[in-house]
Amino acid sequence: MPAFPKITPASLTADYESMRERPSDISGYIQSYPVAVQERLQKLHRLIKTLAPDAEESITYGMPAYKTCQKPLVYFAAFKNHIGFYALPSAHSEFKKQLGKYRQGKGSVQFPLNQPMPWPLIKTMIRFRIEENKVK
Repeated sequence: MPAFPKITPASLTADYESMRERPSDISGYIQSYPVAVQERLQKLHRLIKTLAPDAEESITYGMPAYKTCQKPLVYFAAFKNHIGFYALPSAHSEFKKQLGKYRQGKGSVQFPLNQPMPWPLIKTMIRFRIEENKVK
């Protein structure tokens, strides 16, 4: 007979969080976070839309996503201690040196909430991805 999983307060919270209604658009996504985080997310959203005004917006993999030329441009997501920015592996390789002080994955970087956002670098990365999507 299989054992039943142990129920703890943490597991109940995790189950509740997974059942929470997920936003269907970027505005809803941003509004679902505390005001201090919303400000950063809103600025990031505005920056992307300023640089790529025709970018298609969606919620993909549970996070704001943007496409140009029918190809992924960038994604971002808010977490407890950081903003995740996903400019695909090509941009992260191109800006490896500038991103060196941040925690990274293959195509992601974590900008801690307790530090200023590197807006000029983010802007440059978005521009790089826009041009890359035009060529591919």
